[in-house]
Amino acid sequence: MVSSYPRRLVSAAQVCAVIFSTSAAQAQQSNDATTLFNNVRIFDGKGASLSEPTNVLVRGNLIETISRAQIAVDRRADTRIIDGGGRTLMPGLIDNHWHAMLARTTAVQAFGDVGFNNLVAGDEATDTLMRGFTTVRDVGGPVFGLKRAIDEGIVKGPRIYPSGAMITVTSGHGDFRQLTDLPRTIGGMLTRMEQVGGAIVADSPDEVRVRAREQLMQGASQVKLTAGGGVSSPFSPIDVTTFTEPELRAAVEAAENWGTYVAAHAFTSPAIRGAIAAGVKCIEHGFLMDEATAKLIAEKGAWLSMQPLPEGMRLGLPVGSVQRAKADEVWPGIARSYELAKKYKIKTAWGTDVLFSRELAQQQGAILASLTRWYTPAEALVMATSTNAELLALSGKRNPYPGKLGVVEQGALADLLLVDGNPLDEIGLIADPAKNFKVIMKDGKIYKNTLTR
Repeated sequence: MVSSYPRRLVSAAQVCAVIFSTSAAQAQQSNDATTLFNNVRIFDGKGASLSEPTNVLVRGNLIETISRAQIAVDRRADTRIIDGGGRTLMPGLIDNHWHAMLARTTAVQAFGDVGFNNLVAGDEATDTLMRGFTTVRDVGGPVFGLKRAIDEGIVKGPRIYPSGAMITVTSGHGDFRQLTDLPRTIGGMLTRMEQVGGAIVADSPDEVRVRAREQLMQGASQVKLTAGGGVSSPFSPIDVTTFTEPELRAAVEAAENWGTYVAAHAFTSPAIRGAIAAGVKCIEHGFLMDEATAKLIAEKGAWLSMQPLPEGMRLGLPVGSVQRAKADEVWPGIARSYELAKKYKIKTAWGTDVLFSRELAQQQGAILASLTRWYTPAEALVMATSTNAELLALSGKRNPYPGKLGVVEQGALADLLLVDGNPLDEIGLIADPAKNFKVIMKDGKIYKNTLTR
């Protein structure tokens, strides 16, 4: 028997609309969740001391109230009350020089099986978040898919400010091609390195402009170029200055048209000076700069994003290799560059630059703690929270996470750590997050809580 009722045809768009509205309603319910931290002492990301015992209310993904007095909350099913027991509540940590797709894979794997590499990177992203790093600035690698998976809740991980592919020149840092890939035909077939989006070669202002715009089209929050030689690239001597000023200016122009900025890898004074002359706003590394160049960075108001690279990174390179020889050339300059940054009060950001080593990635917090060679614990933690957040905000409207990061204050995004102890007295606490981070919250959602069983 055929039904006399007319069948209603539903389009795919209507189905998607229903699914979207349902998902949006569920997300809204989740975003309205409330967490109350009672009896915590706050490191706000800016000062050098902890607050008196305080209470902090998080509603949705924002810090709503901070008060010495008790805060009344509705005892709804999605309300969570955490007794801090006098522990330290601080902002989530920020690593401003991270390579999410390259931190754990080997150099051989990096441009190989894309599916495998994404799975490895997703697992590492979860580990990164569990180390208390709620935000990273990714300065080179095919990270857009991983960022999307994290943002959509498919993978647990930090907020990612992506650069996309590193833009380099022929034989520049980031050019991992083999000699068998030469000669390069401009406009010809891309190599595997370029196809997967790890790094891409550009040898003229027009090419640079295209490649920068391609990264911005994919969602880059800033553009990354390599203005001088680097350690890990086999055919890129440290002393070489790579891009010409017109090439650098093309990238700066493209980025500024999109309301954001260029970050440039540069070790030497000539590479740094050329980048600054072209309008680059952030220098990555700077380990071989002279005093006059440090003074120039300060005068121009540029950022210096530095990393206290651990000896294990240098010693992990094979003795006798080109990479080890270049590392031996660079490493002695690290201490000197930090001293110059302090002397001239350069706007200094912090990151790790871990590559190709799960073991070193696990030391992310310890690498931050090693900043106490030059800074107090408070200065180091301010750098890894509110100062790093200032650099992230330089991306303007390309900022994928509008809101205030790196601080514990009313109205800020709720990226928070509850630490068992006072990291301002004992910064080594952050080197053992499994033991010392009792609660890890990102965007108002709790990813770890060992205080309730």
